[in-house]
Amino acid sequence: MKLILIAIAVILVTIGLVWLIDKFIPSKLRPVLMIALWALIAFLGYQTFNSIYEPIKFNKVKEKRYAAVIEKMVDVRDAQLAHRQVIGNFAPNFENLIKFIDTAKFTITQRRIETVIDVERTKAFGGVETMKDITVIDTLGYVSVKDSLFKKSDRYKTMMNIDGAKIEMKAGLLGEEGENKIPVFEAKLLKNVILADQNKDLLAQENETISVDGVNGDAIRVGSLNEINTSGNWPKTYGDSE
Repeated sequence: MKLILIAIAVILVTIGLVWLIDKFIPSKLRPVLMIALWALIAFLGYQTFNSIYEPIKFNKVKEKRYAAVIEKMVDVRDAQLAHRQVIGNFAPNFENLIKFIDTAKFTITQRRIETVIDVERTKAFGGVETMKDITVIDTLGYVSVKDSLFKKSDRYKTMMNIDGAKIEMKAGLLGEEGENKIPVFEAKLLKNVILADQNKDLLAQENETISVDGVNGDAIRVGSLNEINTSGNWPKTYGDSE
């Protein structure tokens, strides 16, 4: 905004100079000076327009590319959550994750309450039959992870690729020695990669974003290796992050 105000002020001063030249400079010198000053006005006008339009263009490109990356990140998160549900941990790389999707199945179960004799309490009450409720889990069948998550689409095979770049992904365990460690994972793609061909000054500002309606930090990411978290760092304007 400061740059725009300066440019407008310079344009106004230049127009004033054109008027003064027309009023007081000898007619022989006027054409050269007038051409030079109008050229300066045109240049400053272009710079002013560009300073306004460049951020608008940057934001349009950013939003389109972010939406494409986030769509991929949602697939990665869904696949990793399925991997943890079936296997008990997160896949360490995309090769393992894709192989899992191709072959794994969810178990379809049903919980029901069944009343049975409580042997211990029956003995304690001298043979007086005592009952208790227990939860029974019945296995009803199995369903393919691939069909459940992606139906007939094979987009999971390329969920790590986005316009020549590749999403980084790691998995591990979180917790102190001697404790039950919790599986964690993180997938991310740096903004410097997503917006590599854009204005470097605007990209530097974007990397420092701290806003409730922006993608905070220097990358689009889902999950974390430092805390128990499988959410994405994008705002709801791009879709559900959890």
